[in-house]
Amino acid sequence: MTFKLACKTAVAAVTIGMVLAGSPARAAGDKDIVETATASGQFSTLATAIKAAGLVETLKGSGPFTVFAPTDDAFGQLPPGTVESLLKPENKEKLIAVLTYHVVPGNVASADVVKLDKATTVNGKMISITQKSGKVMINDAAVTATDIAASNGTIHVIDKVILPPES
Repeated sequence: MTFKLACKTAVAAVTIGMVLAGSPARAAGDKDIVETATASGQFSTLATAIKAAGLVETLKGSGPFTVFAPTDDAFGQLPPGTVESLLKPENKEKLIAVLTYHVVPGNVASADVVKLDKATTVNGKMISITQKSGKVMINDAAVTATDIAASNGTIHVIDKVILPPES
């Protein structure tokens, strides 16, 4: 299944689910997800990775998308050489898999995230959503900031890069 088809399918599924659940519409920011992340100053590694993966135009698209965005510090926690390796052209597919594992189709506000125990990401793999010691966890990453509005979705900041399962 192509990335575009998977994204469209997932967006439709989440949109239907949100309509059925009665989720209220949220006010959008003036900038799209890529512009919002870039302007914040804490996601330069993520922005570089999005560009290397060829996902800029997708994440600047109409969406909506919810991005669980790892900070530069989160990328710094990866083993030495991991980011550099992922940014190599020969590893583009793996980079796309990692990045799309951080994106959930639809505009999912924090009030809705805490009601979930899992979600399907754009790459088709599931993330787990739990609450631990008063923190919302996406797999083993803690959500540190929520509901950063963008014109095409929402950004929730996480403190670790989450990696998709190999299977």
